Amino acid sequence: VVGVLGLRDSLRPDASDSVKRLRDMGIDVHILSGDDPTTVAAAASQAGVVPSNAVGGLSPRDKLTRIHALQERQEAEAGGSGRCLVAMVGDGVNDAPALAAAHVGIALKGGLDAAGDAAQVVLMGDRLHQVLDALDLGRATLDKIRANLTWALAYNVVGIPLAAGALLPSFGVALTPSTAAGM
Repeated sequence: VVGVLGLRDSLRPDASDSVKRLRDMGIDVHILSGDDPTTVAAAASQAGVVPSNAVGGLSPRDKLTRIHALQERQEAEAGGSGRCLVAMVGDGVNDAPALAAAHVGIALKGGLDAAGDAAQVVLMGDRLHQVLDALDLGRATLDKIRANLTWALAYNVVGIPLAAGALLPSFGVALTPSTAAGM
């Protein structure tokens, strides 16, 4: 033997922190990888992923099957309420079928080929913590939508009867069309 050359992928620098924050949010984190199962187990251990949630040696079809199984399990646990979603984060062509099948597919910048086409969200910075940023942005957006709908409902519950003259018989108060339109 003249020499030995050893290569291995390193864990993304923000992986451990991202996994910890996701788990703190109550999100169940899984690793579905085509890499060697031993390598995946080591990466899962470093990242803080539960060992039973880390599976290696998967083909794109195997990943797709796992995503469908997770969706079925989540639906069963949620009682069909639709409150549990399965998101898939991927960065390559081998992730494309699973990204397309997940409730939310998230492609990292490094995988803008088929993964980017299959995903609903593309993170341009190629950093895992952006998944958390996307979740926060989505939640904030839904909160704003709910608040706006609440205010719109309250406004219409009051404004429409006033505009229709509901106070006219009792109090002699009526809104002119121009005043009602200005509300």
